[in-house]
Amino acid sequence: MRYFDLFDLPVQFDVDLLTLQDRFRSIQKQVHPDKFANGSDQQKLLAVQQASEVNDAYETLKSPLNRAEYMVAEHGHDVKHEQETIKDGAFLMQQMELREELEDLESSNDPEQALDVFYSDIKKLIKLYTDEFNVNFDKQEYKLAAMSVKKLRFIYKLKSEAEALEDKLLDY
Repeated sequence: MRYFDLFDLPVQFDVDLLTLQDRFRSIQKQVHPDKFANGSDQQKLLAVQQASEVNDAYETLKSPLNRAEYMVAEHGHDVKHEQETIKDGAFLMQQMELREELEDLESSNDPEQALDVFYSDIKKLIKLYTDEFNVNFDKQEYKLAAMSVKKLRFIYKLKSEAEALEDKLLDY
């Protein structure tokens, strides 16, 4: 079952999340295991499996990073389990600089302001690599699209680490 087909969506990175959510809820009602409570064991098992697949599909398409990973995986590039590293020197240098910037945030004179600037930079990079992914995917350059996904994964990981640091700084 192809996830985009399940929700009757075009295969593209930009997904209307409200449409996705509406279609998810509609399908979820149809396959919910409670509807088959009086059915045979086989029907109950099938309902549980279908509900699980629908949930997996929804969670995958809801997340931009998971969606991009899924899209390139459908074209033979399983970036989640691939060991090939990024060889883009400029990106690797950028990675190191962003890591250093993140490490220095805590000792900054104004950590909240520094964090705002860092988030702004991260947002720009997410847009840059998302656009790069879209161009490569649309041109059917799936290997290049997969590299864009790897870059996005790094940026999203950095964003998550920045959020954890923000929680620490704000004592959450």
